[in-house]
Amino acid sequence: MRKISKPVFFIVLILILGFAYLTYAGIHSYYGDIRHSYIKGVDEIRWGIDIQGGVNATFEPELDDADQKISDEDMDAAKAVIEQRLVSLNITDSEVYADYTKHRIMVSFPWQSGEENFDPAEAISELGETAQLVFVKGTTQAESLEDENVVLTGNDVKKAEARQYQDQQSGELTWVVSLELKETGKKAFSDATTELAGNGQISIWMDDDMISAPSVNEPITDGNCQISGNFTYESAKSLADKINAGALPFNLRSTSTNIISATLGEGAKTAMTIAGIIAFIMIAIYMIIIYKLPGFVASIALLGQAAGTLACISGFFGNIESFTLTIPGIAGIILAIGMGVDANVIVSERIKEELNNGKTLNGAIELGYKRAWAAVFDGNITVVFVAIILMGAFGPTDSVFGTLLKPLFMAFGASTAGTIYSLGYTLLVGIILNFFFGIFCSRLMLSSLSKFKAFKKRKLYGGVESNG
Repeated sequence: MRKISKPVFFIVLILILGFAYLTYAGIHSYYGDIRHSYIKGVDEIRWGIDIQGGVNATFEPELDDADQKISDEDMDAAKAVIEQRLVSLNITDSEVYADYTKHRIMVSFPWQSGEENFDPAEAISELGETAQLVFVKGTTQAESLEDENVVLTGNDVKKAEARQYQDQQSGELTWVVSLELKETGKKAFSDATTELAGNGQISIWMDDDMISAPSVNEPITDGNCQISGNFTYESAKSLADKINAGALPFNLRSTSTNIISATLGEGAKTAMTIAGIIAFIMIAIYMIIIYKLPGFVASIALLGQAAGTLACISGFFGNIESFTLTIPGIAGIILAIGMGVDANVIVSERIKEELNNGKTLNGAIELGYKRAWAAVFDGNITVVFVAIILMGAFGPTDSVFGTLLKPLFMAFGASTAGTIYSLGYTLLVGIILNFFFGIFCSRLMLSSLSKFKAFKKRKLYGGVESNG
């Protein structure tokens, strides 16, 4: 504590201000009209459809037999075909979640910028249609299922899955897609691979998109083959899911649809942003008037906390993906800042108490932070638990918290993911940053300022000047 020197305040201040500026502006380079982002700024935040406007839809299997069993693999395949179709519709900023317990697929996608004729009802209808999967000789799309180059359809595929394969020569383990055919497709596939072995390809098409085009190395006569390449587990599973999607034994029907106007969303975003800025300024003024120097330091720490939260949302840190921010997510940021204010109020009051009990300035600051820690920790850790529960109950079912809390929240689906989930995320991030900026950084700055002669007056910290 006593080893903190005068320059520390300026170092921490410059780092926080610099971090806040980079979070806001980012770092970019331009080549003509193409922008490359080295550090993402706030203008690259992905806004949720409740702000940007768009569509929420829930799909369920349309079954002929009420007793028909649906496996997790079926749900993965259904999710894969919807994701593929979203890309085909040029909808790249979308969210697709599978609820394996209730057998539902939740889809959220924004309005298409610059597209005046975008029909969300038609898009939803296209997403739910049964996938058409075909294997074709060469790399040219077949004109119809009766085309002479069509080798197989989705009905001929029994199963596709990601597997590890050990190379016989090098001994290395690689990921491949293992494909097992039904009896109906074995002969046709055997004839095609015999014809193309060593000098041809068989492309795999889902609807109008080619999803793979492996070369034929040798004749395959038993209906079991492997598609190899530079696969990771994720890419191998993705291809397997897409192939399985073409063999789905059910159609998907939309059970609920929610269309949100972009105008309403933009208005809500603007109102909440202005409210947040005004609230921050008023809080800073209040903290400075009431708590003087500790309030000034607390305002700087709150700026760092707000900037850190936005950085975790925008993708500022290379190892953290950009996060979709919704209206409840903005509310979470404001609530987390409120928790940061609470922490600084507790610390400032403790410092004032220690000064009025006769402690020296340095001793009061040290004891103030030490004795405030338990109360700050207790108040913040409960919010962390709430945030984790929100993310686990209302987030993607395959997320870390969703998997961890699955036994407790099987009754909840992911239908509100991206809204309530965003609230949990911003709360969690904000509280963690509160510990760093509100306790650690503010302590460094305040201890450093107390070393300056001009800032040694006890009344600057809320205390009463001694008569001695």
